[in-house]
Amino acid sequence: MRVAALKRPTSRDGLLASLSALLVLLVLFMEELAPLFQALFPELGNPVYRRESFLQLTLDHLLLVLVSSLISVSVGVGAGLFVTRRSGREFEPMVSSLAAIGQTFPPAAVLAIVVPLAGFGFVPTIVALTLYGLLPVVQNTIAGLGTVPPAALEAARGIGMTRGQILRRVELPMAMRVIIAGVRVSVIINIGTATIGSTVGAQSLGTPIIAGLVGNNIAYVIQGAVLVGLLAIVSDLIFERLERRFTFGD
Repeated sequence: MRVAALKRPTSRDGLLASLSALLVLLVLFMEELAPLFQALFPELGNPVYRRESFLQLTLDHLLLVLVSSLISVSVGVGAGLFVTRRSGREFEPMVSSLAAIGQTFPPAAVLAIVVPLAGFGFVPTIVALTLYGLLPVVQNTIAGLGTVPPAALEAARGIGMTRGQILRRVELPMAMRVIIAGVRVSVIINIGTATIGSTVGAQSLGTPIIAGLVGNNIAYVIQGAVLVGLLAIVSDLIFERLERRFTFGD
């Protein structure tokens, strides 16, 4: 088998480029839309959120997602690898159950527990996002490694590969597409969930949303929500392209 070459640019590639450009323009020039929001909501005195720049809020949001996703992926892939080895198979039900509990436990409840211990801001948000993003990574790592054909493993052993070599050269490459699909779900979940961090003082694109809800300013809510939505869609399309790199052909 070989990894299939990327196909010619498709309509989805054009969509990715268009939405990425729109996201960048809105992040950099949201204030220029003040006349539009003023026309849509004439009763508002401040139609565009200006307490922090949308560029800074977007960078803060991305930092929350990046850090929490790196932890989720590291722990999730490591746990998936462990329970698919001979020495760890008996722990698979326990690991899967713990990962499921982490996602079913509401992020707001996690924040309520962690804030008294770690304070407000970055740390409790990272804990909540990490727990929330674990399940798809763990599940897909286990599922991906489970799809590796036994014949491929036997062939690798037959040519004298060690366990480490089999993992690096056979199992992980063949399972990578499924693993990336789990990472994709985890990251998209965290992009949306990171907005809740603003309720405990973490700067993110949820900051204008929370400010809009508190101040009855629907324009703020729309501005934050549109950027979060675009960020999630663009990230999803990027992961889709990444998955295609690990499509195996004949």
